[in-house]
Amino acid sequence: MRLIYIVIGGGGKVGSFLARRLVERGHAVAVIEKNEKVCRALACELNAIVIHGDACDYHYQEEAQMDRAHVFAAVTGDDDDNLVACQLARISFKVPGLVARVNNPENETIFNLMGIDAISSTTIIAQLIESMSTIEHIITLHALRKGKIAVVELDIPPEGSEACGRRIKDLGLPPGCLFISLVRGDEVIIPHGGDTLQPGDAVIAVTSVDKEEDLRRVLLGDGPSSSKGSKE
Repeated sequence: MRLIYIVIGGGGKVGSFLARRLVERGHAVAVIEKNEKVCRALACELNAIVIHGDACDYHYQEEAQMDRAHVFAAVTGDDDDNLVACQLARISFKVPGLVARVNNPENETIFNLMGIDAISSTTIIAQLIESMSTIEHIITLHALRKGKIAVVELDIPPEGSEACGRRIKDLGLPPGCLFISLVRGDEVIIPHGGDTLQPGDAVIAVTSVDKEEDLRRVLLGDGPSSSKGSKE
């Protein structure tokens, strides 16, 4: 894995999660955050550059040395701010990798049309950032944009399903389906074949579009779909 420099716009729950994870993996990170109190907390907690300012402002992006960033991730709770910040990073600083948190799924289309990877899941954002400089990332996004692959999030009901208690490798997943992560309460789990699903788990997976319904049936049965995922 090649170490890269990432600037994160927004230091709230999503931004701080990403910053911690990326710093732990050895990447260089800068965070731009409007709230001064949040900045102080992050500066004490992280081995990263923390800038008190607005990521939509040229001055603060310049202070974060955006011109040397491999990736800019705009992850505030405001989709408009995230879009503006990404456009500024691209136009003024030529940042090659742009990722945005999308709070309203209806906005995903406009982000993607502008060449910004718009993702609603925090865990997927983190993994996408780390793959930004790899050929696998290019291949995956090429497929996503052609509508061949779907990134989906499926919630296992609190009362459970037939998939609960069974090892992932024994579920009979559709060909080409890959579990990216399990969200269990406040814990994010990178799943392995021997792991089991539990009631209330959120399963984030990549699957071919034509196998998405098969995956839903394996995890949830034949009832109404509980998918919150998005096709890119």
